[in-house]
This record gives sequence, structure tokens and C-alpha cells, in this order.
Amino acid sequence: MNNDLHRWTARHLADEVTARRVSATEVAHSMCERVGKLEPLLNAFADFDAGVPLAAARDVDARVAAGEALPLAGVPFTVKDNLWLGGRPATFGSKLFADFVAPRDSWCVARLRQLGAVPLGVTNCSEFACKGITATPLHGETKNPWDLQRTPGGSSGGAVAAVASGIGPLALATDAGGSVRRPAAHTGLVGMKPTLGRVPNPWGFDDPNHLLSVVGQIGRNVEDVAFMLDALTAWDAADTLSCPTFAMPDAMSSLKQPLQKLRIGWSPQLGCDLAIDADVLATLEAAIETLRKAGWQIERADPVWPPEAREYPLIALQQAALAQRYGAAWRKAPNDIDPDIGAQIELGFAVSGARVTEMMKLREEFHASFTRFFADCDALLCPVSPVEAWPLGSLGPLTIGGLPAGPRGHAAFTPLFNYGGVPAMSLPCGTGRNGLPVGLQIAGPRFADALVLQLGWHAEQALGVGPFSPLMA
Repeated sequence: MNNDLHRWTARHLADEVTARRVSATEVAHSMCERVGKLEPLLNAFADFDAGVPLAAARDVDARVAAGEALPLAGVPFTVKDNLWLGGRPATFGSKLFADFVAPRDSWCVARLRQLGAVPLGVTNCSEFACKGITATPLHGETKNPWDLQRTPGGSSGGAVAAVASGIGPLALATDAGGSVRRPAAHTGLVGMKPTLGRVPNPWGFDDPNHLLSVVGQIGRNVEDVAFMLDALTAWDAADTLSCPTFAMPDAMSSLKQPLQKLRIGWSPQLGCDLAIDADVLATLEAAIETLRKAGWQIERADPVWPPEAREYPLIALQQAALAQRYGAAWRKAPNDIDPDIGAQIELGFAVSGARVTEMMKLREEFHASFTRFFADCDALLCPVSPVEAWPLGSLGPLTIGGLPAGPRGHAAFTPLFNYGGVPAMSLPCGTGRNGLPVGLQIAGPRFADALVLQLGWHAEQALGVGPFSPLMA
């Protein structure tokens, strides 16, 4: 068996399986061996049964042998625990769903399988995907492949732990406030939050962040992430957020084309005076300088936000939704819910209908802020997270930038992009003082996903890919 399969890109794997130089079954066996070796260290999976990927891989091999064209032939991918892998346990990270079995694939899972990809298993996420680390009473705490004493972040911690350790080149996850981008930044991966509605998600769990959440893509390089997003781009009338604009994929067609003359803004504190560690800022500024030397025209430019802009200005929407959906269960059996989520539920009980309406209006104002900014700039660069990954057992670092950190300080740079519905990605750009990855955030106007990925690919050429985590050896 080829011992380097876990290092192959998704594109290369698909090409090799299509050419029948390696079989999808061989790839699946290799991934299953890695799960057996690494899962005791990482706790990345909520559900794994080797029979699932092996059966799917045998089916792919049969389809390839029959001459079927499969763009993702044999490519392994994982599924976050708030999405559905049909016939397998789907728990939403919660004891409330400990016995639930997904009745069907989520739309995105079904699409990847249709195109020849092979599902490996279901990865851990925080309960209801509403926490910035990946630790639940049901599944325990997921570890960072770069340092097993640190968190990979959340809520998509299992997804990034798998990809960063060589368990599949791709992961399906979700992002309602940074749950794809921040974990990707903490593990040296590329994480994409597409424009709201670009990837249909018409059925599944009742998401507390439905109007903010997107199905995101995680990989080890920009090309694989663009490849995955194009595969998932579609219009589905069953999804109220889907749009005919997304009828045709466009990311790969322009990915490697020369960049046009662009106006690019660099906002190290995102116009909100957000705290950031000095070493993280230095790493980001070095990356910005490298891009300037590569010919990018980058100027300091801060978006102008409504006065309420701060660490997580619409978090009460999540809290209110949690109270509406799971408040009765919390009051009836609080031991069945993560106490950190229970605290959010209690706060949600106090959110009035008038306050919800105010926040929905504020969301429109954030959208208007992005519209004004992107009238003057083609793209925006800023941090993904102001800190490196922090030790296990804590919701976040105690300090950021030498100052006491609020509970959401580590997450402050990502949610505004969800409020505006705009595409944004995390790109590895170096390491901080602890030798841990730092991510550069690249964002663009709504529907400009292809531009964001094109900028990411060109930035990757200047900054380099990797390095890989120690567990990729």
C-alpha cells in the first residue's frame, strides 16, 4: 500500500483513482488505518465505522470501472456532527440526540457522494455548534494535531483535527460565526465560508443560527477547497437561502488566472479596536509585506461599522434561538446539556422579541457597512483569530494583547462576515511565538467567492503551503 496517500491532495487522489492507478478501496483502507492510529490521540470523531468508507469506496471503484465520470472519485471526506451521514449516528454534539440516527444524507453529503467522494465518518463539534472549542459531555474534548495539549478551536474542531493529521484531504463543516475559519487558522488549514446560501442545506438539524450559518469547506490548500466548493455550488429551491445566482460553479475557472489590478484593504483590528497578540500581529504584518513585494496593492482601510460593533454583537440571536429550541429540555434535565450551552440558554430566556427585532435590524446595518466598504475596495484582509491555539480545558485565552480577554475575544474577527453574508476564508500565513499556525482572513463582496479563492491561491503562491502538522508524518 502507498504510504503517502494521506499527503495527496484531493485533486491528485481523484485523478489517480479515475486513471485506475490506485483504487478508492486502497485509499479508504489507508484512511481507516490512520483513524485507528490517530483517533486515540485526537478524539476527532463522534462516529466512525470502517465499514462505511470501505463500502462506499468499493461502489466508487465499480462506478469507475463501468466508465462513469466522477470528478471526486475516491476522495475521502469527513462530515461534521451537525450534518447528516445517512444511516449513522448524528448527535449535534448533544446527549439530547445520543440515540438519533440520520434518516438520510445532508444535501452536501449526498452531492459529494454522487460525485464519487467517500465519507469517512462523523467528526466532533461543540454542542449545537455553539461554542468556540470542541468539547462536549457526550464526546469529550478534541485535541489539536499541532499540540495535543491545545484546542483546535470550535465548533468544527473534529473536522480540522482530521484533515490536519492526514485523515482525509477534505472536510464538510459549518460556519455561523467563524466555526470553519478559526479552527482552520489554529491548525494550519484553509477554511472557506462561502456566501450565504451558495451551498444548499434544505434539511437536517434545526440550526440555532440558520440565518447566519453556511456549509463550509476545509482542506490543506486553496485549490482543493475551490474544487470542493465548485462541487457543492448549486441552486435548490427547497432551501429558502438558496439563489439561482449559484446555478453555475465558477471558482476553479478563474483560480489561477493572473490577478487584475485590485484595491485591497488591510485592517489589523477590523475597525473595531479589537485586541490581538503582538506575535500574531507581527506574523500577519510579515505576510502582508510579502504580498506587497509580490505586487499586491494593499492599503490600510477599516470598514465603518454601526456603533454596536464589538466582539460578538449579535450573539443574543444565538442565545435566544437556543432558548427557543432547547430551553424546555434544559429546564427539565440540565445534566443532559453542556453547562456552557445552558448558560447561553439562560441568557436567551431574557432576550425579548423587541430585542430580537433590533438585532435583525442591526444585521442589515452590518450588511450596509460591507456594501460601502466594497464600493471602495475589492477585497479585505484581516486576522482570523487574534491568538494562537490555547491550552485544553478553557473556553478561551485569559488575555489577548496583554489585556484581560472577554469570553468571545478569541472569536471577535470572524462573526461580522456572517452578519454580512459575504465570503471569507482563512489562509495559513506563518506561525506565532509558540510555533503554532496563524491565519490570514481574505474576504470579498457577496457572490465574489471566486475572487476570494483566487486571491487565496495567489497569496498561497507567495506565502507557501503548509507546513504540515507533526501528525502528518
